[in-house]
Amino acid sequence: MRTQVAIIGAGPAGLLLGGLLEKEGIDTVILERRSQDYVLGRIRAGVLEQGSVGLLDKAGVGARMHAEGLVHDGVEFCFDGDKHRFDFRKLIGRTVMVYGQTEVTRDLMHARELSGAKTIYEADNVSLHGFDGDHPTVRYVKDGIEQEIVCDYIAGCDGYHGVSRASVPADALQTFERIYPFGWLGILVDRPPVSDELIYAHHARGFALCSMRSPTRSRYYVQVPANEAVEAWPDDRFWDELRRRVDPETAGNLSTGPSIEKSIAPLRSFVAEPLRFGRLFLAGDAAHIVPPTGAKGLNLALNDVGCLADALGEFYGEKSEAGVNHYSERVLKRVWKAERFSWWMTSILHTFPDTDPFGRRMQRAEFDYLVGSEIGARSLAENYTGLPL
Repeated sequence: MRTQVAIIGAGPAGLLLGGLLEKEGIDTVILERRSQDYVLGRIRAGVLEQGSVGLLDKAGVGARMHAEGLVHDGVEFCFDGDKHRFDFRKLIGRTVMVYGQTEVTRDLMHARELSGAKTIYEADNVSLHGFDGDHPTVRYVKDGIEQEIVCDYIAGCDGYHGVSRASVPADALQTFERIYPFGWLGILVDRPPVSDELIYAHHARGFALCSMRSPTRSRYYVQVPANEAVEAWPDDRFWDELRRRVDPETAGNLSTGPSIEKSIAPLRSFVAEPLRFGRLFLAGDAAHIVPPTGAKGLNLALNDVGCLADALGEFYGEKSEAGVNHYSERVLKRVWKAERFSWWMTSILHTFPDTDPFGRRMQRAEFDYLVGSEIGARSLAENYTGLPL
């Protein structure tokens, strides 16, 4: 098989890259080791920056998002029961969109099916070859038959555990990582959300988050130790703990019910450098991971492939390698700023095992500064709604 760009991974990053390149008349094939149903079954983030909304519109998949997504003008922060709302629209004239990653994926999949562009699911034993030369290839096994794709470029959008980053020689890659000593226990429930906007809560017992997926479906989280077991948290225990960590008004207004999904997500910060290796590019979770506190993971992935699509469009349309050559440098500048913001949000909102009374006073002072300073609040709003692409 011959294509111009082979994309590894059919998550939102790989699918968006395929859609953007298709708009440029660039041929792609997407390989995914999981089934289509498995990919759609992943429960992931749901807050989109304005720039991410623009990229989905550019790919022609924004209609349902605008019809069903929830535009949020701000967020609420709570510290030991004291709550304050940050109005992003008033502070900087920008908003965010709450629209689940599953729905983003569904829209991108549907558009690709309609276009007839090729996506190969359940591709086993994927391996990347020759990307340090002029003729890279991707080999895989489908239905017991080994096959090969010859291409100009490979885009590795297959996540943290994917084959793309693992194919890079160890001496060509530098990684930076921080593992946090806690995770997020999250539940999904078919009940109306407790608030029209997200509530981020710091409490001596740990962090909590009240969020939503739709007007009738809510997503809630509480901080738990990294080694905690989901089985230790029946629904009643979860609701009791969430009530303790949020302000009294929110606790009293919670609409509880049986969970339809429950899981624990570990927290880590991770960046790989560089993101280009000859004719192989890394994007999304294959390149970086952020704690979910700042709602940056999906947005960074979409930004990566937006930049990569521009670079490849320039290569095929103008015969210029300038964008391709600067992809890694350009993307990493924004990645590190998002890593900083996610680390900062995580640091002020969570309870760390080694936090002493001085550390908690510093966290409280940070909260009070944000509440009392328009400049501090504008910085929060700028970073949360997304730095320029």
